Parts: sequence; C-alpha cells; structure tokens
Amino acid sequence: MSAPATTSSAAAPTAGEPHLTHAFADALPELAVPWKAAPAPDPELLVLDEALAAELGLDADWLRSPDGVRFLTGEHVPAGARPVAQVYAGHQFGGYSPRLGDGRALLLGELTTSGGEVRDLHLKGSGRTPLSRGGDGLAAVGPMLREHVVSAAMHALGVPTTRALAVVATGRDVQREVVLPGAVLARTAASHLRVGSFQYARATGDLGLLRRLADVAIARHHPAAAAAGSPQEQAKALLDAVIAAQADLVAQWVLLGFVHGVMNTDNTTISGETIDYGPCAFVDAYDPAASFSSIDHQGRYAYGAQPGVLEWNLARFAETLLPLLVEEQDDDEGSSDRAVAIATESLGAYRPRFAAAWRAGLRRKLGLAGMDGQDDGDVDQLVTDLLRLAQTDHVDHTGLHRRLADAARAGSSAPARDLFLAREAFDAWAARWLALAPDAAVMDAVNPVYVPRNHLVEEALAAATAGDLEPVERLVEVVTHPFAERAGWERYAEPAPGAFGPYTTYCGT
Repeated sequence: MSAPATTSSAAAPTAGEPHLTHAFADALPELAVPWKAAPAPDPELLVLDEALAAELGLDADWLRSPDGVRFLTGEHVPAGARPVAQVYAGHQFGGYSPRLGDGRALLLGELTTSGGEVRDLHLKGSGRTPLSRGGDGLAAVGPMLREHVVSAAMHALGVPTTRALAVVATGRDVQREVVLPGAVLARTAASHLRVGSFQYARATGDLGLLRRLADVAIARHHPAAAAAGSPQEQAKALLDAVIAAQADLVAQWVLLGFVHGVMNTDNTTISGETIDYGPCAFVDAYDPAASFSSIDHQGRYAYGAQPGVLEWNLARFAETLLPLLVEEQDDDEGSSDRAVAIATESLGAYRPRFAAAWRAGLRRKLGLAGMDGQDDGDVDQLVTDLLRLAQTDHVDHTGLHRRLADAARAGSSAPARDLFLAREAFDAWAARWLALAPDAAVMDAVNPVYVPRNHLVEEALAAATAGDLEPVERLVEVVTHPFAERAGWERYAEPAPGAFGPYTTYCGT
C-alpha cells in the first residue's frame, strides 16, 4: 500500500496547478481515510476531456504536462490538497457489507466551477487503500475507457451522471483473467455520497455523525430541504428529494434501454447521478430480462428489474434516516413507529413518480407529448402493445424509435415495419398510433440515433488495449452527438451482427 497522505510538500501551487478543497474530509472525518495514490511507473495520458476541464476551471495544457499527468494519477498532490479514501457500507446483490469504501479509489478533493458549482475529483484504479479488502486496488485500460465512453454518452443524452475527465495509462500490468495494461480514471461528480454512506453512518450508532452527513447532503444536493422547517422535517425533505431524483433517473435509464448492471446501495447516489460504469450495457433487442453482468447470475439487476431494485435501495436509505425523522422521546417504541410511518409515506411516492416520468418519456418518444386530450389509458395501451410486439420480435430498441419518427413524417408504417416479423400486427398498431398525429420533431429530439452499442464498445476497447486509441476517439465523437443523423456514421446506428453472440460484461476488478 501507499503511505497515508499528508499535505503536499510543495510550498505553493505552481502555475496552472488546480486548487482543491477538502470540505468532505473536514465535515465527515469519520468517513474519510487520509491516503495517497500508488505511483504510476510510466504514466501516459490516453484521454483528456478538454471541454470538461474548462468547465472545471482547469488548465488543459498543465494537465498534459508531466506534473499534470502525475496529478491525474494522484501521485502529484497539489499544495493544500488532502486526498482521502471514502468509507461506506452497502448491500451488494442483497447482502449487507458493513464496511466497503474506496478500495481502489481516492477523492482528491473538490473543485468549484466558474458558475459556483462544487464538483468532486475522484480517482479509480489508483492503488490499494486500507479499504481494499484483499483487492489489488488497480484498474485496466479497457474498463476505465468504458467508463469514459459510456459516461460521455449519458451526459450527451441528458442523463445525470459522473463524468470522466481523463484516463491515464500507468505503465503497470494488471492481472485479471489475463494480464492487461493498467490505467487510472479521473472522474468528476456532484459528490460521491451514496446510500451506502448513510448505511455506514447509521451503523456506527453515532447520531451526530448521521445528522452531519444529512446536513452535508442537503447543502450539497438538495438545498430546498433546508427550508423545510425543523430538523425532522428537513430529514424528511431530504428523503423525498432523493426518492424523486432517483425515480426520474431510473426512468431515463429504462427509456434509453440502459442497464446499469450493479445497482448495489453503494452505487445509488444521493445526488441522483449515475455512478460506476462497470458491467453496464445498452440493450439491442428490447427485452426486460436482459442482463449482461458476469456476476449477476440471477438477473437481480436486469433491465426491467431496475425500477424495483431502486425502490428497494431507497427503502434501505429511508431506514438509515429513521432516527432523524422524529424528535427523540422517552417512548422509543412510539418514536420508532412514527418514524417508520413517515418513511413509508415518503416511499409511497416512488412508484407514482417513476410511473409519471416513464409515461411522460414514452409520450415524447412516440411524439404524443402535449396531447392532453388523449386518454392516458389509451396511450398506455398503445405503449403496452408496441413493447409486446417489440419483445416478441426482438426488435432493436434504439433503432425502432428513430424509424418510428420517420414513419410519423411519412404518415405510413413503412419506415419501421421491416423491423418486425409480425408485420400485419405492426401495421395495425401503427394505424392506431398515426391516427393521433405524432410529432416527428419531438421524437427526433429525444430518441437517439447513436448509443454506445455493445459490439462497438468492445471493438474500440480491444483496439485501445492493443495501443490504438482511434476507435475510442471516434466512438466518443459519435455518441456525444446522439440525436443528429450523419452521413458516414451508418455503422454506429446498426445493431450488433449475429456473429457478435450473447454479450457479457465484467466489473473490472
């Protein structure tokens, strides 16, 4: 392991060197282990998102310098910075682990954008920490570039997400099933507070720590909760805000055909951002049972299971807040019952919130947004019938909705009917839908032409692992312009060829 981190030995920041604050470590030292990254023997910058660097007020030229590259691996610690490994707990595939945390990651600190927004700068693959639990603390080039590609696509699609600032090859080999080249990912986030952070704080029995954690989450992510009234009302407002943010997030996942793959409570953020792109994928053929993770043997985190899993995770979050939802009384049993009742009421809002976000999203995808005169039941039945046809005929999810926009423009089922085996059944469905005069322009604005299709991701990552970054760079260019169809990009809009076969993803550890 590396030695514990101390303040940088530099007397003052050098030109271009970023200023990192350590608000998380100061406010919640019980959840922060001071540490420093393992040195990278031969670091080489593979990817730098210069636009994101500019948003963060970082000097891209300095980041490309030797000191900048060492900063992106965590070896060069700017003056005043205090990198820490974050401590949290979590339910992993339903089983509770009381002490997880950053086993191969470090929070370098916080940056403030020109707009006054605070962002974490966090490393993955930076070496073992006291929380590594036997792991090597390292990461390989392929999985770190996967996070870069997919998080860039999600951001372009308008999905709240962590973002990859840079990927640096370390010059160190990583042993997995085979020996792979090592890398460190530098990513940004609104924060890395998770349901697992609250699970750990609650398990300590230290209510003061739990309250401080709630206060930090409110101030950082849901400031409106601070105006809710009493501390108990603020805690409930925090719970309500997280439920709403996460319900909206998972609705976006489902609408886009995104499968996270490892929805443990430690991967459920308080901010409502998508975090950790390990065994993730986008479905090709529409299938609620689609599951791609090599470790999800029971399909717990399958595509169609995600809304229910998230509800379960939010119930675990609500459990952590029970002591904060009511004033402490001598009658502990009565207080506990009242807290459970309050939490249950809040959780009851999840399903309607998800359903409303999903239904509104589907109306937009089908060009029916704003048609207030249409009966919700009729539209819901239209959606149900389409999804049934798509599932039965294994229709490409992304391609279908773009073809439907073409059908709306043409006023005919022809642009989409060849996707279906049961063409007459689709024609009958399309006649009902076209009778509602769907708006193709609305559809074009929300239905992507390009997503990170699994065969293209694997092709690009294999090339990068072998030393050729051009396919990754090209794929990122395509998926960060998801809605405008372009000549020359046809292959990026096509589903996987039959020879690609069943797809399996891995978590990278």
